[in-house]
Amino acid sequence: MAETMRKRRASTLRSLNLILWLAFSLFAFAVILVCVLLQNLLVGKNYKQSAYETLETASARIAEIFAADGGADEVASVAGELGISAYLIYDANGVSENDRSVVAFYGAERSYDDLAGLADLLGGEEGGKCFSGDGEIARVSTAEYNGRAAFLCLFLSLRPLGDFEAAFRSVSVVTGLAAVVLGFAASGLVALLVTRPVTEVTDRAKELARGDYRLHFKKDYFCSEIDELSSALEYARSEISKADSLQRELIANVSHDFKTPLTMIKAYASMIREISGDNKEKRDRDAQVIIDEADRLALLVSDVLDLSKLRAGIEEEQVPFDLSEETRTIVERFGYLEETQGYRIETEIEDGLTITAARARIGQVVYNLVGNAVNYAGEEKRVRVKLFRKGEAARLEVIDSGKGIPPEELEFIWDRYYRSEQAHVRPVQGTGLGLSIVKSVLLAHGFPFGVISEQGKGSCFWVEFMKEEKKPKKPAGRRGKKA
Repeated sequence: MAETMRKRRASTLRSLNLILWLAFSLFAFAVILVCVLLQNLLVGKNYKQSAYETLETASARIAEIFAADGGADEVASVAGELGISAYLIYDANGVSENDRSVVAFYGAERSYDDLAGLADLLGGEEGGKCFSGDGEIARVSTAEYNGRAAFLCLFLSLRPLGDFEAAFRSVSVVTGLAAVVLGFAASGLVALLVTRPVTEVTDRAKELARGDYRLHFKKDYFCSEIDELSSALEYARSEISKADSLQRELIANVSHDFKTPLTMIKAYASMIREISGDNKEKRDRDAQVIIDEADRLALLVSDVLDLSKLRAGIEEEQVPFDLSEETRTIVERFGYLEETQGYRIETEIEDGLTITAARARIGQVVYNLVGNAVNYAGEEKRVRVKLFRKGEAARLEVIDSGKGIPPEELEFIWDRYYRSEQAHVRPVQGTGLGLSIVKSVLLAHGFPFGVISEQGKGSCFWVEFMKEEKKPKKPAGRRGKKA
C-alpha cells in the first residue's frame, strides 16, 4: 500500500499538467518581477532627466531676464512657476567679506559658504553644470547681475520623487501580487488546455488496451503533434479491431461448425472399434463417413477462414485479369458432374472481358455461385453460366433449373448458414457459407449483385463487374421476377 502511494505521488509530481503549470507560473512571476524593477528604475531616471531639463529651462529664462536688466521679481516669478529655488552670489575672487552676500530670488535661505562651495564645482568654466545629491538637484552657471560677475545657483527638490516612488512601490507590490495570482490562474488554465488532449488520448488508449474497440480517437486537435498521435492510434485501433474481429469470428465459427462433424467422427470411430471391426463392409462404410466428415471439416476450415478475413476487412491486391478465361477454367472443374451425375452445364461466355479485382476472390465468387446452382438444380439438373458485356460492365449470370426461392426467403439467402427449405439435390458438399462469402467479396469490391427467382422456374444469380469509376457507393442485391 505504501509503495502504491509513493508511486502515485511520484507520478503526480511528474504530471505534465503540474510541470507546465509550474513552468508558466515561474515564467509569469519572472516577467512581472522584471517589469516592476524596470518601472521603478525608469521612473527615477525619467524624473531626474525631467528635473535637469527644468533647471536648464529655468537657467535660460533667468539669463534672458538678466540680459534685459530685469529685476528680482521677474526671476522669482519664473522660479515659482517652475518650482525651483534660485540664488545669486557674486564672484568670491577679490570680494571682501562684507560683500559676500546672497541674493535669494526664491526659496529658503542658504548660506554663502554653501553656495560658494557649489560655485567652486563649476571650476571657472563658462556655461553651467548640474549636480545631484542630498535629496535635490542643483545647477550652477556664470551670470552677470547689475554689472558684476556672479554665479546663478538653481535647486530642485527630489522629495516629490521619493514620495512618488514610495506610492508607486506600494502600487507595484499590490499590482504585482494581483498579477502573480492571475498569472498562476492563467498558467493553470493554459496547462489544462494543453494537457487535456494528451489526457484524453491516454484515457482512450487505456480503454483500447482493455479491448474496447468501439471507441474512436478524436482528431483535429489544436496541436499537430497530438493530432498525428491520435491518427496513429486510430489506425492502430482499426487494425487491432480487425484482428480481434477475425479472431472472434474464427472462434465463433469453429465452435458452431466443428461440433457436429467432430461428434460424428468420434461416434463412427467408436463404432469401428467396438462394433464393425470384423465386418469389412460395415467398417468400410463407417470409415467412409469419417473420411467424408473429415473432408467437410477441411472445407469448413477453408470457408471459415475466408469469411473471417473478408468480414475483418483485410484488403487484397487488385490486378487486371481476363474474367472470361477465369470463368471458363472454373466451370470446367464441374465437368465431372456431367459424366458421373448427369448434369448439363451450359456456358455462354463472351471473350476478352477484363476486370480489375482480387483474382482469387472473384474466382471464389464464380465457383460458389456455380456450386450453389448445382446444389439447387432440381430434377432437371441443368445449369447455365452466362458472361457478357453490358454497357461498360461485364455481367455474370448463373441460372439453375430448380424450384426457385420463395419471395419471403430472398432477403435471407445471403446470410451465413441459411438454406432454403425447398427440396434439392446436393451431390457437392457445402458448408452454408458459400453465398455469405460471395456477398462479402462483392461488397468489398463494390460490385452490384442480386438474385432473380420465380418459384417453379429456377433462380438467376447475377453480378455486374464494373469499372472503378462506375461502381456505386452502396452496392445492394436486387430481387424480382426473372426476365
